[in-house]
Amino acid sequence: MTTRPNIVFILADDLGFADLGCYGGRVPVSPVLDSLAANGLRFTWGYSNSPVCSPTRYGLITGRYQYHLRAAAEEPMSSSYRGDPFMGLDPKHPTFVSLLRDAGYYTALSGKWHCGYPPTFGPQKSGYLEHFGCTSGGIDYFTHCERSGLHDLWENGVEVQREGYLTDLLSQRAVEVIDKVGPTGQPLMLSLHYTAPHWPWERRQDGAIAAELHKRIEHSEGGSIHIYREMIRQMDEGIGWVVEALKRNNMLDNTLIVFTSDNGGERFSDNWPLVGGKMDLTEGGIRVPYVVHWPAMISQPGQVCEQLSITMDWSATILAAAAVDAAPGYPLEGINLLPMLSNPKATRERELFWRMKHNHQRAMRRGPWKYLAIGEDEFLFNVEQDERERANLKRPHADRLETMRTRYEEWQATMPPIPQDAKVSLVVTNRDMPKLH
Repeated sequence: MTTRPNIVFILADDLGFADLGCYGGRVPVSPVLDSLAANGLRFTWGYSNSPVCSPTRYGLITGRYQYHLRAAAEEPMSSSYRGDPFMGLDPKHPTFVSLLRDAGYYTALSGKWHCGYPPTFGPQKSGYLEHFGCTSGGIDYFTHCERSGLHDLWENGVEVQREGYLTDLLSQRAVEVIDKVGPTGQPLMLSLHYTAPHWPWERRQDGAIAAELHKRIEHSEGGSIHIYREMIRQMDEGIGWVVEALKRNNMLDNTLIVFTSDNGGERFSDNWPLVGGKMDLTEGGIRVPYVVHWPAMISQPGQVCEQLSITMDWSATILAAAAVDAAPGYPLEGINLLPMLSNPKATRERELFWRMKHNHQRAMRRGPWKYLAIGEDEFLFNVEQDERERANLKRPHADRLETMRTRYEEWQATMPPIPQDAKVSLVVTNRDMPKLH
């Protein structure tokens, strides 16, 4: 390629693997993303770095297992750390965004940050030249207040008041960035990190009842699968505005668009056939969609790729696409997926690992096999044959179980231990763990 590609990385919040039409969704909520998949590539074995939001975001921006970072041990990071000078992504830590910025990219984040609070931490301290959005985990879509009642909408480090539905505001800001940077010819790295379809359960048409909904921002009341689906559809509509802006600026052919979710679905996700959801290391908690669109690279659109992959792979992939090296002393732990974009059959063997303080969960993937431990209980699944994780094969395959357990323990020894004071959120644990016995 003669010019460096533009990058548009779109991250949904708490979207389940099977919520989109192109992943088997039961109702048509995602025509734009379905079209991007039909004209691009869809990964079938994509995972998130964590089954909860802020740890995945640490893994994404650093390109490494989040377990290296103390702040990423929070499940997830809560607003109680607002103003804390230690709990966040150290501005001195290189990120794939800071590396692209230093290589000449215009870097912008429209949306959720959730990697530490100002004044010590923030998007512009970790590589973004501009930011519009929230710093916490989830805010009301109309009042733009977090669950503690604090207003949390910012523009380049300054609190701002804006009227409107947050999903639309984030989409519109992304369009403004494209229209600003496109005519200059400067390569663009745009992160569009929605809060949708994260609670509170509000659609564009629900502004009149936002004040009442805000009183129940912990979401144990209210919402429905119909509202949830409409939230996805309205996010998808905004992604359509972004695609049109890329077309208008003659950028679409040489733009790598990636869409995924920070973790599996939550309360209303229609995630059949997967079990579990947010906070779980079952497939429903960590398996997420990967839709990729890049006409200049993907020569045979509409294919699927079965590469076992994880969120932090996109950091390595984006840097490779931009011909930018990783920072010395911070080796990437994700892999470069570019070979799979041009040839979806060019997959490679690998291992993936996860851990959660919540319910003392551990998991590992190798080939079709998944080792899962919850407390003292151990499970072995062939998830290619049993995505629903119903048939525990630990007895007929005892040797494999022991091998994978040992390999997990070897990996675990390379990571810092889970801090004793790390906190687990109770807001998102309102659903029983799946009964795997």
